[in-house]
Amino acid sequence: MTTGSVAIPRPVHSAGALYALLVLLLAYILSFIDRNVMAVLIGPIRADFAISDFQYSLLHGFAFSMFYIFLGLPIARLADRGNRKWVVTVGVFFWSLMTCVCGLTRSFSTLFLARIGVGVGEAALSPPAYSLLSDYFSADSLPRAMAIYTLGITIGGGLAYIIGGAVYEYFSVQGALSLPLVGELRPWQTTFVIVGLPGFVLVLLLSVMVEPPRRGALPVGANDYRLTDVAAHVRQHWQAYTSLIMGVSLLAVLGYGTMAWYPEFLVRSHGMNRADAGAQFGLIFIVAGSIGTLLGGFCVRPLQARGYPDASMRLILVIALLWLLPASLGPLFADSRFALWAAVPIVFFLNSYFALAIAALQNITPNRMRAQISALMLFMTNLLGLALGPSAVAALTDFVFVGDSYLAYSLSLLPVLVCPLAALLLAWGLKYYRIALSSTARSSGV
Repeated sequence: MTTGSVAIPRPVHSAGALYALLVLLLAYILSFIDRNVMAVLIGPIRADFAISDFQYSLLHGFAFSMFYIFLGLPIARLADRGNRKWVVTVGVFFWSLMTCVCGLTRSFSTLFLARIGVGVGEAALSPPAYSLLSDYFSADSLPRAMAIYTLGITIGGGLAYIIGGAVYEYFSVQGALSLPLVGELRPWQTTFVIVGLPGFVLVLLLSVMVEPPRRGALPVGANDYRLTDVAAHVRQHWQAYTSLIMGVSLLAVLGYGTMAWYPEFLVRSHGMNRADAGAQFGLIFIVAGSIGTLLGGFCVRPLQARGYPDASMRLILVIALLWLLPASLGPLFADSRFALWAAVPIVFFLNSYFALAIAALQNITPNRMRAQISALMLFMTNLLGLALGPSAVAALTDFVFVGDSYLAYSLSLLPVLVCPLAALLLAWGLKYYRIALSSTARSSGV
């Protein structure tokens, strides 16, 4: 890597930046609808394929994540060296197609393969999106832009429960849908097809998005960062990256486990039908989750103004501690009203930390490394969270408590296992994060 003075283009504050934020937000919303709609289809999928909770969890988490986490790194490398807009656009097209294919499957194995395809497509979204937003918005504005982008988790996750439950309920009443050349689709299959279709419209919107100039970056080519440069930077600040990435990954275990199983807990433990459970939990997810996402992002600047440059990471530590109590007690309530009210703080904290983690990572990472190191964080959060979170809850239910009716105890035990450890990791890394922050600011000339 060649060093020297680098021209730093001004951040893009324009209609183009706002348009990009909007369409990337829509893409993130659709990604969470398509990946999480299975959470309201657990019962019918288990019944059709005669599988256990743990086998279902492999469909929901492991199948989706096995290529999602590994392809994120090479796709991020491509995004750091090429046109990020087209990487995202191709990814949206492919995962939308594979979501529709999920609805055409007739066996556990083919649904497993289709879920792998959804994960492959979604791997092309977030690392390039993070890099794009870091060039559209200044360092001061980035936490807020990331918070808005991360609303895709809450809006998409909530709509997955609401739309998925409503579509399933509608076709359960109306009867199976029959399509030419395809044949009869069961209600859960029809649900997959319907939620996959909007992605093809989004592809058109993404195609007109403008690729922004890279701020603080060296030209692509001879002066580009090599993989050895990326590895050297991570080794130099390994304590900061380890504490941040591993702390957030442990919280992701709890987050994805809760997202996958809380609606099913409402069905099993409180006798709610799937449409009601999806609608009520989905509404909580959108409202409380969105408030948590925005409040987390918007609290950074006031805390920085009080002399805390590590505000983003410090807030994640506080969230890990506050999340423990409602997450461990909520599933134990015998009254469904209290279980739903407990979901409000659970969902609030579940969604309040990730935008902070994204912004914290960008701020200690040079420009042309951002997508790659973001992919590293996504690799770990998805390896531990997405791949293992749903399976951790299912394993506790099937192998520790040994019974479908004990799902509430599995959901209650998980936060006790992960929240304290995550908080300890984050507390250890605060000093090293501040060192990395100063070092990266000096090397970037900002």
